[in-house]
Amino acid sequence: MALTPSTMLPLGTTAPDFKLPDTNGKIISPADFKDKAALLVIFMCNHCPYVVHIRAGLAQLAHDYAPRGVGIVGINANDAKNYPADSPARMKDEVKSAGYIFPYLYDESQAVAKSYRAACTPDIFLFDRGRRLVYRGQFDASRPGNGIPVTGKDLRAALDAVLAGKSTSEFQVASIGCNIKWKSGNEPDYF
Repeated sequence: MALTPSTMLPLGTTAPDFKLPDTNGKIISPADFKDKAALLVIFMCNHCPYVVHIRAGLAQLAHDYAPRGVGIVGINANDAKNYPADSPARMKDEVKSAGYIFPYLYDESQAVAKSYRAACTPDIFLFDRGRRLVYRGQFDASRPGNGIPVTGKDLRAALDAVLAGKSTSEFQVASIGCNIKWKSGNEPDYF
């Protein structure tokens, strides 16, 4: 596992479009969330210890914020051929066992991950109603083994600000986790 920080896409960036299948084969795009007050896009996977560490907190966050008008999607861009634990079939199992209520999408070509300049799992992007990036950073300060409880404090503060029509803090700490497992020869040039 290579410990990798988020690239910290510039605030104000417009949400890149995508059309990706969920674990049932349904194609999901940002347009499916056009009536939502915010759109949360999380690059994640099944096996990364950093995602596994926040798994319950992420499921709870979705239960807390989806009813408040936040559209949420998880996207797995890992190379499933070389990392079979992240295959679409295993993603379906993960949704059920984790209790995720949001669509979990598979970016087989890795083009969507590149359009977001995603680097790690988890890599978190929060867009406001106008689909401008207002937060890209850590879930919270908890990491595997550091003893800090998983609360989602940083992301929750950003979500609360967006839902209240306020600005998010410009001080944002990069998310950190496992690098996205790029297909051989498909590595992005933004590192």
